[in-house]
Amino acid sequence: MSATAAPSLPSHVAPIEAGAHVTAAHWLKDTLALALGDGGVLLHREGADERLAAHPEGAILCAAGDAARLATGGDDGRVVEIRADGRLTEIAAAKGGAWIDALAVHPDGAVAYSAGRQVSARDAKGRERTFQAPSSARGLAFAPKGYRLAVAHYNGASLWYPNHETPPEVIEWKGSHIDVTWSPDGRFVITTMQENALHGWRLQPDRGHMRMSGYPGKVRSTAWSADGHWLATSGAEAAIVWPFDSKEGPTGKAPRECGVRPARVARVAFHPKAPVLAIGYEDGCILLVRFTDASELLVRPAVKGSGISALAWDARGARLAFGSADGQAGLLTLPG
Repeated sequence: MSATAAPSLPSHVAPIEAGAHVTAAHWLKDTLALALGDGGVLLHREGADERLAAHPEGAILCAAGDAARLATGGDDGRVVEIRADGRLTEIAAAKGGAWIDALAVHPDGAVAYSAGRQVSARDAKGRERTFQAPSSARGLAFAPKGYRLAVAHYNGASLWYPNHETPPEVIEWKGSHIDVTWSPDGRFVITTMQENALHGWRLQPDRGHMRMSGYPGKVRSTAWSADGHWLATSGAEAAIVWPFDSKEGPTGKAPRECGVRPARVARVAFHPKAPVLAIGYEDGCILLVRFTDASELLVRPAVKGSGISALAWDARGARLAFGSADGQAGLLTLPG
């Protein structure tokens, strides 16, 4: 079934005027939060929008969140927490107003952020620990269990327990590592690289390496399936989806290619419950791809100059939010 032959969903998309580049989209239960390049955050609730000046003197460079809060980092050196009711709280500030390069949040209330080489982790009780990464820390991710942080940097990644006195463990691979993600079971750490590739470490049982290359562009977006068996990635003219359903991960296995089109994939987001992948492209198109039969559903046709910059499912998987580089956004509510 092709994207042109399948039934389409554009009539179920409600437009949202974000008004600025959408850096990130995140759900605070039933409230959609859009972090914007002009420093604002748009809270979209049923029947009303609220605009918040989270970083009035700068742009939002990164964002991360959970069901209760959205944390944003700006070029003003501040980390701000936003709640669904519109409450804004500055929770951290980098020394000298250095740009906030990366953010991660922990379900227990902790937050981590980086500015240059300095990485800071602030636990739920407000206790903050820091360490100096070997080079600029480009990506942060908390492990799915426990209070452990992965930090991507040049020549590898560091695995850090902020509450332990022991120094971080460095897992090495030559090159510039940009972002980092843990597999949902905690067995794999995967980084995206400047060299148009992914690199992975199999933490259990042998610290084995996994090299996932061949991308025509940089991988800027990754997403794990609900069962943790697949890792979807951007960076090509299809979503490249790697299998992680065995102890070896994708070693020796070919990835699946979903949603092949004459435009590069910019964002990917797996449905939180079903084997369905949302794919946003640099030309503004959005498709849903169902893994069981590879069928495709059109959500948004290509829109010139409106490349997709954010995708986010709500927790139930009933609504898909998206944002674009030109300030357009929308909300798909699945029928039925």
